[in-house]
Amino acid sequence: MIRVMLVDDHALLREGLRRLLEEQKDIEVVAEAADGYEAIRQVETHRPDIVLMDIGMPGISGLDATAMIRERWPDVQVLLLTVHDDEAYLFRALKVGAAGYVLKEAESSDLVRAIHAVARGEVFLYPSLTRKLVQDYLRRSQWDEMEEGSPLEELTERQRQVLELFASGCSAQEIAEKLVISPYTVQTHLQNIMTRLNLRSRRELIRYAVRHGLVD
Repeated sequence: MIRVMLVDDHALLREGLRRLLEEQKDIEVVAEAADGYEAIRQVETHRPDIVLMDIGMPGISGLDATAMIRERWPDVQVLLLTVHDDEAYLFRALKVGAAGYVLKEAESSDLVRAIHAVARGEVFLYPSLTRKLVQDYLRRSQWDEMEEGSPLEELTERQRQVLELFASGCSAQEIAEKLVISPYTVQTHLQNIMTRLNLRSRRELIRYAVRHGLVD
């Protein structure tokens, strides 16, 4: 039997989840909790195999509770069930040790499949979020390739100054006033910087400056 604990601050949702899971012959709901602190206490008492955890709850968040549970009881797996279809939450979830991430809009069969996958020691990610992970990986790889072929050190000191001010939010006119040059010269510098760094837009230019620590 897969021993599951439900953690969500909505009693009706927990009731629905319990009914769904108890229909499965190999899943047993051993405990429930309405917030992160209670979840930690219940894990200590019941030691479930899997904690089905909401993210947004009173007290500490499901992410913080996940980190605490994984640190104290590494054999207890946490499967996050949330409304957040956002890669930022997904990355944080994986960072704190969650074994899976399922959206509340998922089909009941997806949730059951996720529980079985986590019980087998696998990581389960909702399909739409898996696509986002792949897209993020490809985007980062593209940046790495651009950076390897166009190191920041190739820029002149003046170009670095223009890039830092532009990435900090200054307009061409403001940069011109700060550096005592013409706005036309600023535009020329920006175009030359993009050409030298193999960047296609000023948005990419800002991201490049952030990634290299020129601006926060």
